Amino acid sequence: MKKVLVRLVLVGAVAVSSALLSSCVEAPPPGTVYASYAPPAGEVDVAVGVAPGPDFVWIGGHHVWRGNAYVWQAGSWQRRPRPNARWVPGVWRHHANGWYWRDGRWK
Repeated sequence: MKKVLVRLVLVGAVAVSSALLSSCVEAPPPGTVYASYAPPAGEVDVAVGVAPGPDFVWIGGHHVWRGNAYVWQAGSWQRRPRPNARWVPGVWRHHANGWYWRDGRWK
């Protein structure tokens, strides 16, 4: 009887933990477009060149979903919106509906 009670408590704790963790998962933004398969491995931006000024940051390229295939979007130099701003790159995320792109942002 004691073993059964311990198992029930453990199962309940795992269920509650799973529910709490799943509620922390980031939801896709409204109007999200889903890709039907995973994005390919990243490519390398060949012509990075020299920054056009001291306040510019290189924003690397990424794959963009264009209806039925991925297309490489080359990176570019972008001016920082404020001193010491840091670029957080975008990322492809998986969802029950497929793959979607979460845009990068300045932090």
